[in-house]
Amino acid sequence: MQLVFSDAQFWEDFLPLTFTRPVAEMRCGILTFSERWQKLLETSDVCYLTESFLQEKFKKPEDREGLFLVPNFLPTPKVLEQIRELKNGEALVYEDELLAAKINMHNFSLKQIEKMTDIHEKLLFFKKPTDLFSFNGEALEYDFELLTAGRTSMKLSETNGFLGDSKDVFIEEGASIEFSTLNTKTGKIYIGKNAEVMEGCNLRGPIALCEESKFNLGAKIYGATTIGPHCKVGGEVNNIVIFGYSNKGHDGFVGNSVIGEWCNIGADTNSSNLKNNYASVKLWNYRTKRFSDTGLQFAGLIMGDHSKTAINTQLNTGTVVGVAANIFKSGFPPNLIESFSWGGMKGDDKFKLEKAYEVAELAMARRKIAFTEIDRNILKYIYQNY
Repeated sequence: MQLVFSDAQFWEDFLPLTFTRPVAEMRCGILTFSERWQKLLETSDVCYLTESFLQEKFKKPEDREGLFLVPNFLPTPKVLEQIRELKNGEALVYEDELLAAKINMHNFSLKQIEKMTDIHEKLLFFKKPTDLFSFNGEALEYDFELLTAGRTSMKLSETNGFLGDSKDVFIEEGASIEFSTLNTKTGKIYIGKNAEVMEGCNLRGPIALCEESKFNLGAKIYGATTIGPHCKVGGEVNNIVIFGYSNKGHDGFVGNSVIGEWCNIGADTNSSNLKNNYASVKLWNYRTKRFSDTGLQFAGLIMGDHSKTAINTQLNTGTVVGVAANIFKSGFPPNLIESFSWGGMKGDDKFKLEKAYEVAELAMARRKIAFTEIDRNILKYIYQNY
């Protein structure tokens, strides 16, 4: 049966991260929401109900029965079983929102639903970008148990210093860790397939370093931190999520932040995550088109795909960066940096679209991933409409 991920309620709330992907393709914990559900429900037959300009890249539902699902939450065992047991025409509702439904996707309509059941258990729901780092510790714990149950970790090399319980670290095949320190007393540590922790790194869990990613020499990594696949991270980070294919390879601090794919954080870039007056941080909200109070004392950077900072860039607390922005001018840029900004300051010219294509193609080619005509169309749509 096809698993149909719905963006309807939340896509706009997660901008700029969802400019280039459906909600289900965001990462938190170790896995993306899509990967997590595929493992929980034991299926790889997935599709998406998303924005029209993204639908060409992300498979739309076929005209057959499907499990309609809002993906951005962690199910309890009971709720997972309720989802598995849904019959055609049945649905689950959580806090007056449709959560899951078994329906025929031909002439898709929620009018097909004949029976609705309210969920009364409290669920961990992700409703905005800051939730991805705020709840990352819980997601890491959830995914660690999901991925490692019944499996045996590779042995940690004796060149390393280790503090904690050995069952709280899991090292996948091909990973390399030498002459570093790992502390699992504050959370579990997961090292993905063929990942590398270079000499002199200090890791304090919970942490996930995903497949083919690297912690560069002497990196200082505080949890809860997730580094998606094919990334390089150095310097100091604290409670960040990087979706994948992005680099923060040099010294500089980034904390309480979410960074998309194909981003590059220049050497000695620093992102403030705490205001001087200790007040709660406001972030730009694309739905309301205004800055909204997050209620968080610590909030750093939210960065969309393909964006980059130059060396020595200094970012204010609570900075939101759109897609394909280039930040290189001196001084603190504003708290909202628009997509395709050329410089990072308010009123700067836009990055030429053809040049943005060129840079994206070169960056992706380094990872042997094609920059397709569909990718061009997505960037063009964002360029013209946001």
